[in-house]
Amino acid sequence: MNRDAFLEQLSAEPFDVCIIGGGATGAGCALDAALRGLKVCLIEKEDFAAQTSSKSTKLIHGGVRYLEQAVKQLSPDQFRMVRKALHERRTLLQNAPHLTRPLALLTPCHNWWEGLYYTIGLKMYDWLAGSRNIQPSRWLSKSKVMELIPQLQTQHLHSAVLYYDGQLDDARFALALIKSAAKEGAVVINHTKALEFGYSKSGKVRKLEVQDTLTGKNYSLTAKVFVNATGPFADHIRTMASSKAQPRMRVSRGSHIILEKQHLPGNTAILVPKTDDGRVLFLIPWKEQVLVGTTDLEDQLNDRPMPTEAERKYLIDYVNRYLEKPITEAEVKAGFTGQRPLIEATFARETKSLVRDHEVEIDDKTKLISILGGKWTTYRLMASDTIDAVCELLKFQNRDCLTENYLLSGAEKYTPDLFLKLQEEYELEEKIARHLARTYGTEARKVADLTRENPALKELLVEYHPFIQAEVVFARAEEMACTPEDILYRRLGLGLMDEEATRQAYRVVERLLK
Repeated sequence: MNRDAFLEQLSAEPFDVCIIGGGATGAGCALDAALRGLKVCLIEKEDFAAQTSSKSTKLIHGGVRYLEQAVKQLSPDQFRMVRKALHERRTLLQNAPHLTRPLALLTPCHNWWEGLYYTIGLKMYDWLAGSRNIQPSRWLSKSKVMELIPQLQTQHLHSAVLYYDGQLDDARFALALIKSAAKEGAVVINHTKALEFGYSKSGKVRKLEVQDTLTGKNYSLTAKVFVNATGPFADHIRTMASSKAQPRMRVSRGSHIILEKQHLPGNTAILVPKTDDGRVLFLIPWKEQVLVGTTDLEDQLNDRPMPTEAERKYLIDYVNRYLEKPITEAEVKAGFTGQRPLIEATFARETKSLVRDHEVEIDDKTKLISILGGKWTTYRLMASDTIDAVCELLKFQNRDCLTENYLLSGAEKYTPDLFLKLQEEYELEEKIARHLARTYGTEARKVADLTRENPALKELLVEYHPFIQAEVVFARAEEMACTPEDILYRRLGLGLMDEEATRQAYRVVERLLK
């Protein structure tokens, strides 16, 4: 991907569709539209997946909590959402196998009744997934539970229910969508901010003034249809297009903390099924770390949300309720917060009560299409519904969505033993070879080839993490990374995992970007 070449194309000729927002949904829209044969442009004011899409709980799931709400509230909307998400769970796993994996989750039970209750609920979860289920759930005895996770507290443990969802590298998955869209002909540009719309005589949005935030240079682009895929920032673009647009979004903050792997050394995650305030929490093995989250509190929109002291203490408290060895604040290696885009469809008092489904809105006058709400697991359905609406406005006949069986960038011919071949061919340490294979898929060889041209690029960026200097060079040349933050937080993810290591690596990354 060549950012300068893409910038030159902005004003060259009209696009069929311009997508504003480079997170999961916007990237999914760009790929879907390009595969249908549309001329596509995508702009993102920061980096791809810089906000919510890189700060999730890293789960591909139907939503156990949403299923429980569906049963208790007899809510058809919740049932439909869970069923759709469970169907999509398998699709994400198959379309990017290098960036996803099945994940076993253990739900501790304090008594026989809880065991029965969660067993029935998770069997319903299996049933809704149908033939696309990963593995059937099981009710385990206390002794079996301790074999799986010996770090659990035993004092109030009766048994547990084991079930399966999926896990993804969210920032890299969004980037794989972006790279795939570019491969299919889309123009995709990060660090480019939407400034002002231009209108036709009938009041429809037809032009957009944008600014390259790295150089300050402005460009004017023309498109037949504009899509607002900015997640929690959707109201800003809606009111930019029409001052009469009423707010539709509520923002919920989800904060996480990162611990060392030793606190949960296996491959099985823990689901805390109910906190004192009615949420669920996860303790999840993640890239040789442990991710703990998430909170769910109403919030004000913020470009740089971070966990509060109260949230960090809240998460630490629940870790200490479930693990035998207590942790302290000093053992938290990093923390991050994502803001969820929830649709204001009811007068629900708490954001955790709102349905995590999506809606495609078309403004009557401007014809701006806004994709609102949703979650990572259903990004593809959100994109499909959005591009269906685009095709309808364009009266475009080639309307079949082709993304369900589309292998994303790096997934073509990927096999789980790729790391062994990399290890042998390039004389890499096993942990580095595994990391490259799981991060880049079949593109890992392009990264490794750089170490043959310049052996110094085989050196680690920082101790105790498998990232090598060649990845910075590759990200700059092939993945449109422009700043050290692009590298550290999205291309590698180190910034979300280890704050001290990120500070140490910053200068090295800065030097390699020059």
